[in-house]
Amino acid sequence: MTQPLFIGGLGPPELLLIAGVLILLFGASKLPKLARSMGTATGEFKKGREEVEDELEEMREGDDEAVETDPEREPVETDPDREPERSGT
Repeated sequence: MTQPLFIGGLGPPELLLIAGVLILLFGASKLPKLARSMGTATGEFKKGREEVEDELEEMREGDDEAVETDPEREPVETDPDREPERSGT
């Protein structure tokens, strides 16, 4: 039976191997620039994710307020297989 490669996490030997491969691929002079750009990209991604989470939270709060303001409102059925009712003939 084979074990997944990084089941126990990354230890010092694995990190040294990864660093060596990166130096061989990109060269030592380009690694700081690559790390800065990855940090910037990560920061932008995090900021975008937080904006989306805030927007979703505002939408949830708006939905909660709408339900609280009209407690006698009848629930709406959302069965897609149901035929719409027609009034009149």
